[in-house]
Amino acid sequence: MPDENVRFKVEVIGDIAIIKPPHGAKPDLELARRYGEELLKSPSIKSAWLAEGPVEGPYKVRSNLVYLAGERRTETIYREHGCSFKVDIAKDFITPRLSYEHLRVAKLVRSGEIIVNMFAGVGIFSIIIARHSDAKLVHSIDINPDAFEKMVENVRLNKVEGRVLPYLGDAANVVEERLRGVANRVLMPLPDLAIPYFKYAVDAIDREGYVHVYLHVHASKGEDPEENARKLFAEHIRNSEKISWSFEASRIVRMVGPRFYQVVLDVYVKKP
Repeated sequence: MPDENVRFKVEVIGDIAIIKPPHGAKPDLELARRYGEELLKSPSIKSAWLAEGPVEGPYKVRSNLVYLAGERRTETIYREHGCSFKVDIAKDFITPRLSYEHLRVAKLVRSGEIIVNMFAGVGIFSIIIARHSDAKLVHSIDINPDAFEKMVENVRLNKVEGRVLPYLGDAANVVEERLRGVANRVLMPLPDLAIPYFKYAVDAIDREGYVHVYLHVHASKGEDPEENARKLFAEHIRNSEKISWSFEASRIVRMVGPRFYQVVLDVYVKKP
């Protein structure tokens, strides 16, 4: 590599490499370009881009990508757990770091369950559940028009038509207008909206079921991120939801910054 002292992070999505500078560091564009050219020596990498900052905006996308080397395109085919997904790294949220979580949840799904995925993106969670479980239906919602279009394509690509049903719109509106009381399990893989939209997840549940709540939490030295996430969630529920609930499980999904973690809470919910 051009400079062994520079610790770029590299995320590979399909045949595209996304280079990320160390957290808080100002990216050196020329150094990143040489790094990208080195990556292109791998036959599996066709394009390299620099992510100048984190995902952002209402769709949580990489709007700050800078072209480095190779083919000048942002669309690719991403493969995971035997499924293929069309995705645009500049327009859609995607990270391979959720791969384990996608399959973990799919293995929890019981035969005949109906799922509501409130923040589905291009459909990765939804389609992997359909392909790796006996779920009856997966209602798959996203507000990003490009992600929705890709989701529709990906449903066809993975031959799960009729089992994964795509919806374009705000999850709160879609649930309230079309999906109240239909679900045995709800996914909330957008930490920014997991707490404020939890009431809609409860509305989507039939009489009882499971909600997978994804949160971003800070944990100082000696603190447990999972415990912090449980406290954050419990404080919200005590103040706003008159339901019976319990934690079935929790786990750290990934680190998203210095002492900043994504945590999932598997919550069992029973309505009065």
